[in-house]
Amino acid sequence: MTLDSWDGICFSTAIDLAGRIRRREVSAVEVMTAHLLQIDRYNPRINAIITLDADRAMAGAAAADRALTRGEAIGPLHGLPVAHKDLQDTAGMRTTYGSPIYRDYLPDADSLLVERMKQAGAVAIGKTNTPEFGAGSQTFNPVFGATLNPYEPSKTVGGSSGGAAAALACGMVPLADGSDMGGSLRNPASFCNVVGFRPSPGRVPSGPDGLGWFTLSVDGPMARTVADAALLLSVLAGPDPRSPIALEEPGASFGIPLGKDLRGVRIAWAPGLGLPFEPGVRAVVDRQRATFEGLGAIVEEAEPDFAGADEAFRAGRAWSFEVALAEEWERHREQLKDTIQWNIAEGRRLTGPALARAELARTQLYHRVRAFFERFDFLVLPTVQVLPFDVAIPYPTSIAGVAMTTYIDWMKSCYYISAVGNPAISVPAGFSPDGLPVGLQIVGRHRDDLGVLQLAHAFEQAAGWSHRRPPLAG
Repeated sequence: MTLDSWDGICFSTAIDLAGRIRRREVSAVEVMTAHLLQIDRYNPRINAIITLDADRAMAGAAAADRALTRGEAIGPLHGLPVAHKDLQDTAGMRTTYGSPIYRDYLPDADSLLVERMKQAGAVAIGKTNTPEFGAGSQTFNPVFGATLNPYEPSKTVGGSSGGAAAALACGMVPLADGSDMGGSLRNPASFCNVVGFRPSPGRVPSGPDGLGWFTLSVDGPMARTVADAALLLSVLAGPDPRSPIALEEPGASFGIPLGKDLRGVRIAWAPGLGLPFEPGVRAVVDRQRATFEGLGAIVEEAEPDFAGADEAFRAGRAWSFEVALAEEWERHREQLKDTIQWNIAEGRRLTGPALARAELARTQLYHRVRAFFERFDFLVLPTVQVLPFDVAIPYPTSIAGVAMTTYIDWMKSCYYISAVGNPAISVPAGFSPDGLPVGLQIVGRHRDDLGVLQLAHAFEQAAGWSHRRPPLAG
């Protein structure tokens, strides 16, 4: 395999690559070989993939080729290499959750998400790095260390799906999964110049373990293009009896061309939700207003009232941490990082009336946002309030002179959206003068996941984006 052909494979879109494998223009083994070479070349420098099983991956690719030779029915991801976030259980493959408590844990079964990707023909190569138990939008942990930003290795990739975002940016995989409570799909996508889609709660069912009725945290797709993210969503979405909140719409609803005439669509251009933003972030995003207007959209400065979002999100997050990590708190508290201990303690201090007030605030928020979206089709704002920051800093302690008192304060531009449950995507919007990526966030109406993907795709095409490789992988 020549360097040119290897490079061409690794930076192909997932849709193109899947088609070439189906048509047998390239074998799954050749595709896997190219990606393993890419991992070998770049992963030691950024630490995105923290568990790699090359033998298992090559065996899976060979099996994919044999299935094609026999004329078997194949899925939409047939033969594509994928990496799973290290919060997803993978049968027989180490799953640590970024915690020393689970340093050598081998699950007996796949999570529902991993199961669906496998059934669609994807071939797992390994796991991507995440902060401990996915807590925080900076990807580092005591088991594997930090993942470095391929656009500037002194900076963070964000998190918690930071390993996935960095692996995509460097061409190590064409698709990856992530999860998002307070921005963990969108934040690293912004910091790494890729696409991260937070679907509506229930769109991608999870389980069977955990908090089946919990809607703050969702799983979703990451990719280098919006169409590729929609391809992965078509596999991940759809009903499943193991999830009590799973939406009935089949995943195939998202496996369609995303092109749509968007003339006359009404877009609310958010001035800032009352939050501080670094000037460099706003400058990049605000330049893209003209791109939406060029699509024929009617763009007006407006935003919903997000009063109550803080109370609703913080209470829900703290409660979920206390429930999910109760055993680890009791048996291994000294091994949990300080911010997780704080979040669990916050959960233990919650009372029944406090949780009730938070749910009431969230319901009122939902109805205000619902009324807002009777006037507008979409809301557009920056994904993250800051540019990628020093990887040695756990989290920003101030933004534009405003103090951030906890490790989640700086994520409000994402977690306000999580609190209300609307679908949202981060798409690349440009770069700061120093070459740091900036993402733009598109938020849709309640459960209008397809509409968000269609507008994001139109923006991507109108802006003329083809994936800008990081200097590291140039």
